[in-house]
Amino acid sequence: MADHDVIVIGAGFTGLTAATDLMAAGLDVIVVEARNRVGGRVESEYLPNGTRIDTGGQFLCRDMTHLVETAQRFGARTVFSHVDGEQSYRPAIPPEHGDAIWNGVEQLRERMRSIDLTNPTFSGLTVGQWIDRQTDMPSDVTGSFRRLVKGLWCRAPEDVALAYLVSNDRRITNIYPELEMFMRDTMHALADRLAAGLDDRLRLSAPATSITIMEDEIEVDVEGRALTAGHVIIAVPPVMARRIEISPPLPAELERALSAWEPGCAIKLQIGYRTPFWRDKGLSGSVMWSDPQGIYACDASHDDYFGIVVFLGGPLASEWHKRPQTELANFVTSELSAALGGKGHEPVSVCIRDWVNDAWSDGAYSDVITDLEATDAEEILLKGLPRLHFACSELSPSFPGYIEGAIVAGKLAAQSILQDRE
Repeated sequence: MADHDVIVIGAGFTGLTAATDLMAAGLDVIVVEARNRVGGRVESEYLPNGTRIDTGGQFLCRDMTHLVETAQRFGARTVFSHVDGEQSYRPAIPPEHGDAIWNGVEQLRERMRSIDLTNPTFSGLTVGQWIDRQTDMPSDVTGSFRRLVKGLWCRAPEDVALAYLVSNDRRITNIYPELEMFMRDTMHALADRLAAGLDDRLRLSAPATSITIMEDEIEVDVEGRALTAGHVIIAVPPVMARRIEISPPLPAELERALSAWEPGCAIKLQIGYRTPFWRDKGLSGSVMWSDPQGIYACDASHDDYFGIVVFLGGPLASEWHKRPQTELANFVTSELSAALGGKGHEPVSVCIRDWVNDAWSDGAYSDVITDLEATDAEEILLKGLPRLHFACSELSPSFPGYIEGAIVAGKLAAQSILQDRE
């Protein structure tokens, strides 16, 4: 007889949500997590003054209803991001010019979303190749669209399969800005509260190394100890899922579906200041760079913490990953000084979280499909195998690559198991 009804591998928001829903339905569930903490790509750090800041996933908006509901259920307080004032551009351009470029990028994004993927004209294309075909668009618009891909999907457009990005972006359906809000006491604190409900059902520092599928149960090896269950949810990104040895070998189509992905490359910085000096100049704290591509900044202040969060994505993050973090801090504060004013190079705190080649996620914010022929990889992974389920934000039908998507994926995995048991 199996030890448990369900084993969940991974304690990010997907795994935590799935386990919570299954336990609420009366199932015996255990969650094993390789890290010494919960949250996956959501984590936090304390500054010397005691302020807790998110070093991973942080933002949400009102359209992300499952995440909003989870926050409300656990009493987490949200803060609206400061957006009053003008946006800054690097290199500097007039705001009206920047707005015009952004409007063009949005038009190009809508054009991409409307592509008929059954049209053979678009088969086997990378996003970069598709951009090259948009010759009716000004070069500053197509260049900024490339920047958007690097910043949001954290890979070069030449790496990303067009079919994947079209499908992925269609599922990001927010009306409110994606960076509309964040948690006052961090998103990671919300993950901690969700995990607290699991009690002794959660095991940290317990990586799953192999899975053996047997006739009536599945065995998971966790650091040399065998655990068995009727169902297993692999609640980690595809790149990490394929590191788990599965016996007997997965069917060829599942192997191909797992191998279609590569990790995103991202670095996040939180730069703290004594005062929000940029507001004195009528600036919002939001900065968009056209050169170098793949960097964005916005105001992340709350209470008596005044800070700018800076994101580096794609090739730019990969390049800085190879260089000393002191150089990166100097580069970013120098850029902020040029964009926001002279005090930008006088931070009181600098926190850098490099997610490139992370030990237990291999990247951020999301894995992306780079195999141009793998147009059904997500569908195949969602189908999984009897009693073996793949679940992660990347596969979510809503807000893939976001915390909202992770929660949705966890709920769907739990529903699938409950239906199987009926």
